Amino acid sequence: MAGLFRQGFGAMLGSLWLLALLALLALCACSPVQVLNALTPDSSYSKTAGIAYGDDSRQKLDVYVPRTALPDAPVVVFFYGGSWNSGSRSDYAFVGEALASKGIVAVVADYRLYPQVRYPLFLQDGARAVAWVRTHIVEFSGNPQNLYLMGHSSGAYNAAMLALDGEWLAAVGLAPTDLRGWIGLAGPYDFLPIKNPAVRPVFFWPDSPPQSQPINHVSRGAPPALLIAAREDDLVNPARNTGGLADKLRAAGVPAQDLYYARPNHITLVASLSRPLRRLAPVLDQVVGFVRHTPTQ
Repeated sequence: MAGLFRQGFGAMLGSLWLLALLALLALCACSPVQVLNALTPDSSYSKTAGIAYGDDSRQKLDVYVPRTALPDAPVVVFFYGGSWNSGSRSDYAFVGEALASKGIVAVVADYRLYPQVRYPLFLQDGARAVAWVRTHIVEFSGNPQNLYLMGHSSGAYNAAMLALDGEWLAAVGLAPTDLRGWIGLAGPYDFLPIKNPAVRPVFFWPDSPPQSQPINHVSRGAPPALLIAAREDDLVNPARNTGGLADKLRAAGVPAQDLYYARPNHITLVASLSRPLRRLAPVLDQVVGFVRHTPTQ
C-alpha cells in the first residue's frame, strides 16, 4: 500500500503546498500514509482499536467516536483498498479522523486478504463486520439504523457487493435495506476480463465468475449510492466502473450520484480525506453531505 501511495503522490505536482509535502515524504523514512497519519490530529475523536468481529487475526476493526458525539450519530463502515492482497486498518486513521471530525462514528475494518483467502471470503468478513456494528455500535453513540458503507478501490468493491448482492448480508441476518446508503471511491464494479496480474488469482482467472461483478447485482431496492472517482484514473476506468454503475442504478430507480475530480488520481482520491490534502478535492464534504441528506427513492 505504501508503494501505491508513493506512485499516487509522485503523479501529483503543480502547487507549492503539495511540493512541500512531497519534499517531506522524500526526506522521511516513513511511508506516505504514516506521514499523513502523523499530520492528522487526534483531538477530534476517541478510538477503540483492535475489536474482534471474528476469530481470525485479520477480523478486527477500529471505532472512531467524535469527541462531541451526539446520541444516535450516523455510522460509516470503511473498507480500504489494496487489490485484495494488502492493507491495514492502522493505515487509515486519517479516514477515521476525517469522519469523526464531522460528527460521524467511523469504523475501519480489516478483512482477510489473498493468498489467505480468495473471492468471496473477504465479502463474508465484510458482512460479519457490518453485523458486529449493527449489534454493538450503540455502545459507541452510533445509530445502527443510520448505517452507511464506504470504501476505496477494492474496498469500494466490497462495499458495493454488500450493498447490492443480498447474499452476503443475509448470511448474518441482515439485508441491503438495513443500510441507509453506500459510498464508493474509485471502485472497480465491472472489471472482467481482469487485466491486473495481481488481481487475477483473487478471482480465479480465467474462470472469474460473472456474479463477482457488482454491476450484475443492481436491483430497484438497492440503497442510495454516492460514487466518486478521479477523472484521470489510470488504474480503474472511471467511465466504465463509476459511470457505468451509476447509470445502471439510476435506470433501476435507485438514487445514485457520480462525481469526478480532475486533481486527484486513483490513490490520492482517498488521501484527499486527510487534513493535509483536502484541497485536492471536496471528497469529505460530499461524503458528509450524502450522509446528512441521503436521497430517498
